[in-house]
Amino acid sequence: MSALIWFRRDLRLDDNPAWANATIDHDAVEGVFVLDERLLAGAGELRRSLLLDNVRALDEQLRALGGRLTIVHGSPEAVIPELSGRHDAVYWNRDYTPFARRRDAAVEEAAHADVECFDGAVVHAPGAVLTGSDTPYRVFTPFYRKWAETPIEPWPAAQAVTVLTSSDTQLPKAGRPIIEGGERGARERLHRFIEVVDDYKTDRNRPDIDGTSRLSADLKFGTISPRRIAEIVGSTTPGRQAFVRQLAWRDFYAQVLFHHPHTVDAPLQEDLASIVWANDDEAVTAWKAGETGYPIVDAGMRQLHTTGWMHNRVRMITASFLVKDLGIDWRVGERHFRRLLIDADVSQNVGNWQWVAGTGADAAPYFRIMNPITQSRRFDPDGEFIRAYVPELASLRAPAIHAPWEQPLEAAAAGVTLGETYPYPIIDHATAREVTLRRFEAARESTRNGKDDGEQAKGTGGSSKA
Repeated sequence: MSALIWFRRDLRLDDNPAWANATIDHDAVEGVFVLDERLLAGAGELRRSLLLDNVRALDEQLRALGGRLTIVHGSPEAVIPELSGRHDAVYWNRDYTPFARRRDAAVEEAAHADVECFDGAVVHAPGAVLTGSDTPYRVFTPFYRKWAETPIEPWPAAQAVTVLTSSDTQLPKAGRPIIEGGERGARERLHRFIEVVDDYKTDRNRPDIDGTSRLSADLKFGTISPRRIAEIVGSTTPGRQAFVRQLAWRDFYAQVLFHHPHTVDAPLQEDLASIVWANDDEAVTAWKAGETGYPIVDAGMRQLHTTGWMHNRVRMITASFLVKDLGIDWRVGERHFRRLLIDADVSQNVGNWQWVAGTGADAAPYFRIMNPITQSRRFDPDGEFIRAYVPELASLRAPAIHAPWEQPLEAAAAGVTLGETYPYPIIDHATAREVTLRRFEAARESTRNGKDDGEQAKGTGGSSKA
């Protein structure tokens, strides 16, 4: 008896329920990875390179077991059913995006073997943590309390098995990945993080300090499981507890998208669906290029382009600036991040962008608008993060580096010529804040009026009919 294992966002053998169950149930297994051009085309160069490196590392693990990974070009909807005819069953771990669910349903319907699905990408699968009335949570704090007390059902350990292959297709060449891929790279990052995790609660918001786990890309591609991370990190200190709470946020956004798939393109908060966003291509271009004139914003956007990653606090600052200062639709920023981030995870990206925009689950109130200067002074006090990515400001000292236009003489003395070597701010934050408040209030008022009109029309119709 043999099984086909379809690897997707679970590029590991350790703590992988699909792999483990297949090896328990069958004497021989064939692992397959489908190079789907739809997904490759939507990823930036750095994420494509990391994906291929992770797949290559998985292939090496299977070679060590006496086989290799079957690599096939095409669409999974065609490839997996064809390969399944050679086996008794097909195994995979679920993904929860609308695209993935449609794809997987099509594959399952066309498969020529039994299909077994597992939840190897999360700690608790969507639907496992529900309110007292068995409905999905839309607020994180009660979700987290229930999540933390929900028992983790153990996954079995993999067994020795014969590894089959049916293809000698080679992976395409890719550029050097920005980080080491595979399970080994993930474990090394986790071990490094363990050395600083106890300071995580205080250091996690400081982009000038290497105080985060850098495991987000590993979670994206499944080179390590969130359960394994939670197990190793534990909860013995406030820093460790704060980090595990981030894993709960990850599960929270996965279940939000699972239960509300429309939120990949539309706001969860319906009263803000009618926001009239600004249409300013020049502003968007400046934001993407890191040329807004706000150093912390520009540093973050340049970090994204350079490394394919951005510090979480800076993600919030840059996102807030696009939506709340420039008045640009959050979907513009979400798509840009989704393309360039090496850790781009649709549920996390959408959930966090909607949080910043004030349109999603457990969202920050729309009137909570981040001041990029205040944020910069607080979380990058000496300007070290700015200097790393905005070298034209490297000679400026704090506090001038956070807002060089406020101290033009010091800027000039440091060799910074505003409007030439570094731009003036493309917008005034205080003015933009007032415009944003009016924009969001107008949307809420429009929704209220629409409901009132609808209720009035409904009432009039009833009277007329009577």
